[in-house]
Amino acid sequence: MSARPSVALSPPPPSRRPLSRRQALGLAAAVMALPARARAGQPRIAAIDWAALETALAIGVVPVAATELIQFRRIAVEPEVPDAVMDIGLRGTPNYEALRLAEPDLILISDFYERQRAALERIAPLLSLTVYRPGVPPYARAAEATLTLARALDRDAQAQDAIARADREIARIRAALEGVPRRPVFVINIGDARHFRAFGTDSMFGDVLGRLGFENAWTTSTSYAAAAPLGVEHLAGVPDAGVLVVGPVPPEARRTLFDGALWNALPMVRDGRVSVIEPINHFGGLPAATRFARLAADALRLIGQGHG
Repeated sequence: MSARPSVALSPPPPSRRPLSRRQALGLAAAVMALPARARAGQPRIAAIDWAALETALAIGVVPVAATELIQFRRIAVEPEVPDAVMDIGLRGTPNYEALRLAEPDLILISDFYERQRAALERIAPLLSLTVYRPGVPPYARAAEATLTLARALDRDAQAQDAIARADREIARIRAALEGVPRRPVFVINIGDARHFRAFGTDSMFGDVLGRLGFENAWTTSTSYAAAAPLGVEHLAGVPDAGVLVVGPVPPEARRTLFDGALWNALPMVRDGRVSVIEPINHFGGLPAATRFARLAADALRLIGQGHG
């Protein structure tokens, strides 16, 4: 594992970049393609991407359809999805027939769905809200996505509100963590009894961790926000770090990993610098960012109290 570079722990400046030409043209095309009845009132929205689903709900727009809602309610948890929203199947392979039956006026996607663009466009116009790109911290992009969707739906005030609430919440939590030792922190997800994924600075977790004033202990490259599964021994490369485990932890791993000799030999485990928090959407929008900040706060205090 490479040596950790020094990092500034002051909050990064807000980034509210104007839309790129491609984004502006895409937004204009999506709005103009909406049926007249949709432009005159509240269009029927379908959200295939989970970050887009979070973003719509954050500005008070309830989609008529979305993907993997049982899993969303278990993993993302927030925002709450009303029971009336139709489940249209898997995120990677949505049920096109169910999507047609939902009769959306607009379908929300991200760049992950570009290969399906032609098929989806046969059902309704698309608006791509892409938050995640390799190497790019996503918080500011999530704010941009919120504004982009709001412009399409004439809900600018609601978007500004949602962004301001998220900024205030993270600033409040950062202030509440003053005095907590600023040791580096791994943010990980357990894969099985011997492997984990580490979230980098281009993940929402890594971005928010920095905004809370903490250094990410994982400094090597990641692939779309998280490093590929790694052996737990990699955590020993930064022995003074804390570990924040984002749930859920697979039952088998919970039974075997936490009682295993290798795990318990790690300096951060031995010294009480590990904390497990509830599940959060790994690829979420601003609601995922604030949920992570809230859940991480108590965990970071516990990690700070660990000795060693």
